[in-house]
Amino acid sequence: MENKEKKNLDRRHFLRTLGVAGGTAIFAGCGSKNPAQEANSTEAPQTPIPTDKMTYRTTPTSGDKVSILGYGCMRYPTVKGTSARENDAEIDQAAVNASIDFALKHGVNYFDTAPTYCKGKSEHATGIALSRHPRKDYFIATKLSNFAPDCWSREASLAMYYNSFKELQVDYIDYMLLHGIGMGGMEALHGRYLDNGVLDFLLKEREAGRIRNLGFSYHGEIEVFDYLLSTDIKWDFVQIQLNYVDWKHAKDINPYNTNAEYLYNELEKRNIPAVIMEPLLGGSLARLDDNSTRTLKERDPQASVASWAFRFAGSKPNILTVLSGMTFMEHLEDNLRTYCPLKPLNNDEYKMLENIATRYANYPLIPCTNCKYCMPCPYGLNIPAIFTHYNKCINEGNFPDNPKSKSYADARRIFLLGMDRSVPKLRQANHCINCGKCLEHCPQGIEINKQMRKIDEFTEQLKQNA
Repeated sequence: MENKEKKNLDRRHFLRTLGVAGGTAIFAGCGSKNPAQEANSTEAPQTPIPTDKMTYRTTPTSGDKVSILGYGCMRYPTVKGTSARENDAEIDQAAVNASIDFALKHGVNYFDTAPTYCKGKSEHATGIALSRHPRKDYFIATKLSNFAPDCWSREASLAMYYNSFKELQVDYIDYMLLHGIGMGGMEALHGRYLDNGVLDFLLKEREAGRIRNLGFSYHGEIEVFDYLLSTDIKWDFVQIQLNYVDWKHAKDINPYNTNAEYLYNELEKRNIPAVIMEPLLGGSLARLDDNSTRTLKERDPQASVASWAFRFAGSKPNILTVLSGMTFMEHLEDNLRTYCPLKPLNNDEYKMLENIATRYANYPLIPCTNCKYCMPCPYGLNIPAIFTHYNKCINEGNFPDNPKSKSYADARRIFLLGMDRSVPKLRQANHCINCGKCLEHCPQGIEINKQMRKIDEFTEQLKQNA
């Protein structure tokens, strides 16, 4: 069975590689839908990956020896060759099994999932893959994702909690998180966890040993983050968004966000280890502009662009693990090369990345991380795909903002053609009716309706300038 799975995976890898190469030749740049680049970059050479060089960090309260690379289980591949975040296609369980087997073999032992990931299918697929291995070989992290008000009741929240044990095929959870704290502010915190007694219940579950480590993932209003750290609760870990752009420039890009430097420092002084999400800022730090890419390649021609972001995230001493949503085997292989073992950044490299971050923060980008919490749109818009295409054109220098520029005609064609290739016409920005349903779900606080109107007006202007 194992040989058959490996054979099938190798064949899929070959076909994807062939498809990516063809796609790049046909349409270089804006709007090309290349799922293999969704969460990572595969520029690194295919050097052998050691099986005994993984860097580990220790959880202070439990003594767990955790791999610095954490396996994010929200982007599993489907039988259609896409990410399970993109459509309702069946998860490719054979590919998931093979990737997780490979990860375990090379020292990865932290697997992060949630009831809401992969359209509700991630926990089940993760449970199937991991249950084939000894329980002592891995740590499972999952979340209480009771976002919707109809899940705020104690009964609904506890039903979700118990279902995670069933789907994951375990009798204890290594790392349990309150999911998306800060979204909805203090009102949501009270409704989801405090007033209904759910947080008290989780604390008792930790005492009983059914939860080994208790923490929360943070997005949104800083008041909630600060409040939870001010309580008498001993948090075993906290999950935050951190990358070399958000370190000092999160608020520059989006005033709703909080600089990762503040979040990290608040945790460090309390000796609470940080679990890192969005090390690639929704994949954008794997696809930088030409100047930034050239700077990184001059420093280390063999390193992928993405690896610099992972090195930054892992170099901070109070970081427990860095999560990566690795849809395809090449993502996993590239990350393993970075973390087997981790080579911490030196001062010159920190300065280089800060210069790139400053340049990035000055782009007119939409701070979308492609998390898809805004989906589905009740009117069928593909919100993340629209934002991804818009940002990609800016990053790659194909943004037609100056009609007098010599490159305007080509940039205009690439933008319009790329939008049609990336997003079906009935799901583009001009179909937004400003209903606002998506606003409450965006962890980045993006005014999605206003951005849709901006993109629609910009696109229409380009069409008129034929």
